[in-house]
Amino acid sequence: MSFRTNPDRILENIDRARNRDAESAGLYVERQAMGRELDTEIPDLDATTTERLKRVFGTLERAYTRAAQRSELGRLASRFQAVGDIHHHHARGDVSISIQYLDHDRYDDVGVSPFEIKPYHIADAKKETKTSRADVNALKVLRKHLREGILAAYEKLEPRVRDGLRDRADMGHVQVQVTVDLRPAE
Repeated sequence: MSFRTNPDRILENIDRARNRDAESAGLYVERQAMGRELDTEIPDLDATTTERLKRVFGTLERAYTRAAQRSELGRLASRFQAVGDIHHHHARGDVSISIQYLDHDRYDDVGVSPFEIKPYHIADAKKETKTSRADVNALKVLRKHLREGILAAYEKLEPRVRDGLRDRADMGHVQVQVTVDLRPAE
């Protein structure tokens, strides 16, 4: 098939034009999902470092759960169409964690972990879910990359969190924000 008669390329060009038109018209195209959790329960003054670290990690788990809910990731998963905005299901993204110590002068601790989604990830998810719906398979893949990305980002971030615990920055309110950003791979 030539370029003019290849239906995949025609639909891909229509999708790109639709995105450009939406962005130029001022409509925001959602490319990220976010979960935020605030822990207001202040630990005891004699709490051990391990207990305080578990508190921060528990807040991170709750923020992850919020970000992984279908309402949050559903918008990103719906971008995966049979022929859609993310060409041939190839995308790149980042999972970021931001730990904010609201009652301390310490700067936020931020960790980022990149990921890449390739066509075989969607094909593997299709085998597991036994459905051909692109958004269901994409949701499974996104949740998997979110979980792995959070663990990788937290592993990079943990030494800075321990420094914050030494500075007693966690002895007030702690807020954790988890963000998943997804963009098409060029």
